[in-house]
Amino acid sequence: MIEKWSDAEGRGLHGLLEEAAGDIVLKLDAKGFIVHASANAADLGFDPSELLLMPHICELADADHAPAVDELASRVLAGDSGNSSLEFPASLCRAQDTSPSADQCAYGGHLRWYQLTLRPLHGEGGSVLGAIGLMRSVQQVRTLESELHTRATTDPLTGLANRQAFASSLARCVDRVPDSLRGGKPAMLAVFAIDRMRAIFMQYGQDTLDEFLWGFARFLETMVRPGFVLGQLDAERFGVILPETSLREAQDWAEDALRTFAALALPSSARMPHVAASAGLAEVEHSVDRTLRQAELGLVIARAAGGMQVGRALDHRNSAVPSCEPAALVVNRGFGVAAGGR
Repeated sequence: MIEKWSDAEGRGLHGLLEEAAGDIVLKLDAKGFIVHASANAADLGFDPSELLLMPHICELADADHAPAVDELASRVLAGDSGNSSLEFPASLCRAQDTSPSADQCAYGGHLRWYQLTLRPLHGEGGSVLGAIGLMRSVQQVRTLESELHTRATTDPLTGLANRQAFASSLARCVDRVPDSLRGGKPAMLAVFAIDRMRAIFMQYGQDTLDEFLWGFARFLETMVRPGFVLGQLDAERFGVILPETSLREAQDWAEDALRTFAALALPSSARMPHVAASAGLAEVEHSVDRTLRQAELGLVIARAAGGMQVGRALDHRNSAVPSCEPAALVVNRGFGVAAGGR
């Protein structure tokens, strides 16, 4: 036979569980206001023992998530105990020094993710008197998920979106192609690469090549305009999506980028190479793979023309030249466009 716990023993056991688990125990009244909170509620930025009026449960959440917490509490207090858990970020700004003038956290942005689980408390007649809740920190899990997502979607050297993440952005752009066919501007894809990368690697080694790639990534970040999407396709090539941009606008922008990079990358000594880059352009079509292939082919054409060029592979399906004729390479001498077609 199990001996009944006394109130003192129950409170002692309750305290031991709080200390061991680190969870925050809450008790709500029938309107959702907190009437009891365990001592470790101080982690949320307030001391329950010092408050005359305890906050509503939704006030613990960040403003964007407060309605969801309020909706959860309302359902539980109405007697619904199914699906009574929710994860939300709690604002911890109350735990920091506040600005006397603004009465706000001097640091701002202090958020920690918690999982809240609520269960209704029923009276003898079956009415709901309130709810008992448990708040457990899931910040470590959220941080780990964020780190894993970052590693899966970014290039470790440059920190740019990797090919998989960039292709996802391009796929969303492909979905909007019908809108451009109805009169809007098309989207363009530009693929950049540093010229003579193999020669740089053979002469200076991988570390120097990595420095050039990192610097080129930072340069492209300064050149992209609002709305453009920048990513790294592989160890050599970088992609930029230019939404609602005509071919002429994309060509002018790409030429300006190559010209600016060549001027900035002038060697500081005779031992350092003069680094330049080339680019390939393609209009975003109905397929991610074809769009990438056309832009990458334009890059190959530009490099074959001597580098520091903007190349574009003409689509033989839209060309008036008979397909039986051999491929031709047309180059605008000087700084211009290299175009290959059939």
